[in-house]
Parts: sequence; structure tokens; C-alpha cells
Amino acid sequence: MVNEIQVDWTDLPIKDIDIGTFLYIAYLLIAAYIAVRVLSWVLMKLSERAGVYRISVTMAIPLLKITIYTITLYLFVTALIEPSLSQLVAFAGLFGAALGFGLKDIFADVIGGLVIIFERPYQIGDKITAQNHYGEVIDIGLRSTRIRTPDDSIVTIPNYIVFGESVESANAGKTEMMVVIDLYIDSESDAELAMNILKDAVVTSKFAYITEKLPYTILLDDFPFYKRVRARVYVNELRYEFEFMSEVTRRSWMAYSRAGIRPPQVQRVLPEKAGRDERTDGSLNRSNSGNLSS
Repeated sequence: MVNEIQVDWTDLPIKDIDIGTFLYIAYLLIAAYIAVRVLSWVLMKLSERAGVYRISVTMAIPLLKITIYTITLYLFVTALIEPSLSQLVAFAGLFGAALGFGLKDIFADVIGGLVIIFERPYQIGDKITAQNHYGEVIDIGLRSTRIRTPDDSIVTIPNYIVFGESVESANAGKTEMMVVIDLYIDSESDAELAMNILKDAVVTSKFAYITEKLPYTILLDDFPFYKRVRARVYVNELRYEFEFMSEVTRRSWMAYSRAGIRPPQVQRVLPEKAGRDERTDGSLNRSNSGNLSS
């Protein structure tokens, strides 16, 4: 039979609480807040000068936060009481049970944050897609992840999504990233010439990153009413994703216009004509109905 460890909470030594204790706790919380803010700012500045190691440096930020918060919590508890080792273990068990029953969502977020920090499905600086939102990860906290979308909106995503939803990382911790550019042309246009023009626009771009391990690809796909010319190429810095796409698209269409390559032709029906045709069809139908009834 297993002997159970009995913890007597009645002899828990509570310290004398006075104005000095409250000042110490206030100083502790303020110091932790300032330390997190200042060290995070310093690391972000250092990451901007780290080049290809930028994302690796930024991943030290969430780990730093966990360390500071853990130390702060320990100092906060020991400022009020002096628990023994067995009481600390028992308190940790009760605290975990309370989280499991009453604060399970917060607990799931915290565990998800730890999983993100140590397993790194994505990192600060990555371009990810999560819960139908796409953007750059700017912060990973204990409870949530914040991303900045292309229109400069800040979206907060709970960390527990790593357990039940897929998260797509476009660069997987690297500064270079694959970019896909699609251009659509008319079915009768010269597809081979269009591919060569897109190729020239890609390889001469200052944002393109082309190596033996990271080659570019130009693809052609034929659809019933149009053709798609696609470029798959890496950009040298993921933050230039949209500048690269805009530059290549602009230069390609300027060359297409000079070469007589047109976009897909769409047959348009003016509202006035559509209304006139509808009235005409209605009159014919009524006339035919009258003839049939007579």
C-alpha cells in the first residue's frame, strides 16, 4: 500500500506583512514589467542587425519573458510566506488542479505558448497563416500570439490553436521566403513570350534570391478561356514580399503591353442593354402566350 504524503497547511509560516512588504511587491512587479519591456526592445534592435540570424535572436524574447515571470512569481510568494519543500510541491499540485478545472482555457494557452517556444512551429518574424489570418509574427506571449497583417492590422491568436488547428509558416524561421506570382493572359496570346518576359522580370529584380539550392521556376497552365503564367521564386527578405510582387507584376505587364500580350477578354453586358433585352424577351413571351391562348 502506498503511503500518502500528508501536508499540514496550519503551520504555514506567514511573514509579517507591513508597508515595506507592499512596497517590495510593487517594486518587484514594476521591475519585472520594465525588465521585460527593455530587454525585449534591446533584443529586437539587435535582431535588426543580425542579418540572417534575425529570427533566431527574436526567439529569445518569449523565453526571456517566461524566465522573468517565473522568478517574479517565486519572489512574490516567498515575500508573503516561507513554505517548505513539501508545501511548495503541494501548492504546485493544487495550483495545477485549479488551472485544470477553473482556468482550463488559460492553462491551454500557457501550455501552447511553451510548446511554441520550445518546438518552434513558428517564430517571431515568420510569415504565418492561422485562423484565416496571414501576417508577420511580432510577438509570442504566454497566452497569445500577435501577428501584423499586410494592411497593418494587429491580430491576436490564442496559443492553444497549436493543439487542434494547422498553422502554415511561409519561411520556417528563415529570412528568405518563397513567393508565387500569377499573371493571366488571353488564350490567343504568345505564351512562350509571356514566360520569357516574366522570367526576365524575376531574375533582374533586386529582391530576388536565386541560388543552386533555391532556384526559380516559371510555369504555364492552360485553362478554357485564359492561360496562367506563374513564377515561383524566393525573395531575399520576407519583409519585401509585396514590394517584390508589385515590381515583377508592373514590369511584366509593361513588357506584355509592348509585345501585344493581352489579359483575358471578358464579355461585358451593359445594364441598359440587359434591361432592354429583358423587356424585349418579356414582350415576346407575352405575345407568344397570347397567340397560344387564342
